[in-house]
Amino acid sequence: MPSGVVIVGSGQGGYQTAASLRTEGYAGRITLIGEEPHLPYQRPPLSKAFMLGKQEKHQLALRPEAFYASNRIELRAGERVESIDTSLARVRLASGSSVEFDSLVLATGARNRPLPVAGADLDGVCYLRTLDESVAIRQRLADAQQVVVIGGGFIGLELAAAARTLDKNVTLVEALPRLMARAVAPVVSEFFLQTHSAHGVAILLNTGCARILGDGRVTGVELGDGSRLPADLVIVGIGVMPNAELARDAGLAVGNGIVVDSQLQTMPSSPMAPRIYAIGDCAEFPSSFTGTRVRLESVQNCVDHAACVARSIAGRPAAYSATPWFWSDQYDVRLQMAGLSQGFDQTVLRGDPASAKFSVLFFASDRLLSVDSINRPADHLAARKLIASGAAITPAQAADESFDLKSLSRN
Repeated sequence: MPSGVVIVGSGQGGYQTAASLRTEGYAGRITLIGEEPHLPYQRPPLSKAFMLGKQEKHQLALRPEAFYASNRIELRAGERVESIDTSLARVRLASGSSVEFDSLVLATGARNRPLPVAGADLDGVCYLRTLDESVAIRQRLADAQQVVVIGGGFIGLELAAAARTLDKNVTLVEALPRLMARAVAPVVSEFFLQTHSAHGVAILLNTGCARILGDGRVTGVELGDGSRLPADLVIVGIGVMPNAELARDAGLAVGNGIVVDSQLQTMPSSPMAPRIYAIGDCAEFPSSFTGTRVRLESVQNCVDHAACVARSIAGRPAAYSATPWFWSDQYDVRLQMAGLSQGFDQTVLRGDPASAKFSVLFFASDRLLSVDSINRPADHLAARKLIASGAAITPAQAADESFDLKSLSRN
């Protein structure tokens, strides 16, 4: 009797794999196993609408419980996979039971990178990755007055915006010389610096955290220069680490995540090994856009990875080639990104940052690689199509406000 598909991880990628398998006509058994006790839920609102009280827990579920029953998806919430036995094609759970598989999909995601300083374990030092962590921060924000956010990436800035919207005193500490330095153009970093400053967030760049102060509960943050910030809530957002240990312990290749090929399949130890895939935040895959191996952390990446793997399992394998895109909402500003800027040699500014509506396009030898758009959704959508199609656009055309980007994307 066929064992079916086992999916480890019930986040966006795991849920989407199960749903896409049914859409693709897969009729076998599907087992979706997740450590969290909740129905699979949306993560983006955790730092945005949910944090501000504009959404509640029941509104975060990707699908109601009845969806899983009606689609014959066995959801095992609150279960942890302890090991993978590739020789017997089964996973063993912490509860002691095991589940056999024909195909295995690892959608194990990532976890918060811990702050490596003394006092980081004090009560009142929080991270955001899961629903339970978001609930905890939202509850603490209700009583907090002095909030220190450590990390000027997307999560740190979104949480700083939420805290400031709730009228808290907010200081953001970033070790690098600009915000979102690894992801966006300098003009975009400067725009968000000015935006947050205008909303009353104190931003300290080129500043490290030496230790967290307190006696049982956090009372402040000591910076690298010895100065101190008062704090009754510290939120840490300094990146994540892929959950690749399960794969590594099973003998699968691991680099900056679980190593997969162009069809998102792990490297088998033998020709007879079962089919094992890895998707989403935990997967390191070859990018058709950069010619290098990458690991991406976005809803789009999870969803498109899941659809690709579902097609493969259903008997229609193809190389993964979806155009990467991402968004971040901070106050009334929406940042949208498409493509990957790795290897760029020129940037073009389209629009005026002073208007709070502009885009930055990244080129390599006159080939469009990526775009960062601020409150310009038309630029974002057109650039996504241009990047996906490889249509020719010159830097001069991109800089010309009168030039219609959509005219090329329609060709």
